[in-house]
Amino acid sequence: MSKPKVIVTRRWPQEAEARLRALFDVTLNVDDRPLDRAALQRAFRDHDAVFPTVTDRIDAEAMSAEPLRARLIGNFGVGFNNIDVAAAKARGLVVTNTPEVLTDATADLAMTLLLMTARRAGEGERHVRNKEWSGWRPTHMMGTQVTGKTLGLIGLGRIGRAMAKRASHGFDMRVIFFDPFPPPAEALQDLGAERRESIESVLAEADFVSLHCPATPENFNLMNAARFAAMKDDAILVNTARGDVVDEAALVRALADGRIAGAGLDVFAREPAVTPELLAMENVVLLPHLGSATRETRTAMGLRVIENAEAFFAGKEPRDRVA
Repeated sequence: MSKPKVIVTRRWPQEAEARLRALFDVTLNVDDRPLDRAALQRAFRDHDAVFPTVTDRIDAEAMSAEPLRARLIGNFGVGFNNIDVAAAKARGLVVTNTPEVLTDATADLAMTLLLMTARRAGEGERHVRNKEWSGWRPTHMMGTQVTGKTLGLIGLGRIGRAMAKRASHGFDMRVIFFDPFPPPAEALQDLGAERRESIESVLAEADFVSLHCPATPENFNLMNAARFAAMKDDAILVNTARGDVVDEAALVRALADGRIAGAGLDVFAREPAVTPELLAMENVVLLPHLGSATRETRTAMGLRVIENAEAFFAGKEPRDRVA
């Protein structure tokens, strides 16, 4: 019996690629360059499954190949806003993602951004590398305290809860949150997280605001000019969710006008492009979408895609099916 034919749109960690070769007739992207529209269409025409990343735009055009051979889209990522799910359903394609395995890595990075921005770590590192440091002095490059402050979370899913745990247990922070679909009360007990009835209520209280909401049409530009105005003027924004939940032009104005004190960003609205004004701001820490970028996590993500695909081709229900 022939193996299912699958294609991977970018390089995966070595262990995951070895597993792919063992199980499938696999086409790997050895050059690790993004596939263009024509190549994506050929992928759907010539393979039984397509394994894209969150940066591949899998829309109706990409899935318009005739004849359509593909039956499965195994997304390498927990978010799947890069995929037109309705179009996939219309074409009879099953869609899976990779939840759970990247929770801790992403929460770790969110806390990293919070700490770096609060303590001006990016600015300080540049200061040393540029040989501008003239020595210790009491008023040099003072940041803001983290321990004991209030963290506001927008979204309290797996990653939001992991962030709350780090903040509450590790830094003795008070945690407040807004989520239209909050977890059960017992899930909050260990976190000490306090629910608020609106985003604005969180913004009014929080010293740090960390975004952990999905990229849905309802959340597009969730953080806009009005909501930046609702934040404390010494507050810091952290975003490890998706770039398009933040109106970057409004963020630039809020930072420039001193409406908020700083921002730590791992994701951007038009990746890999970054709003030029952000690049010039010292009160902003910028990272290149590193939320899940540990060897352990990226390997686990690849293996989770494979696990779902194995189930699918065995005639079973993939446990991470989203469509």
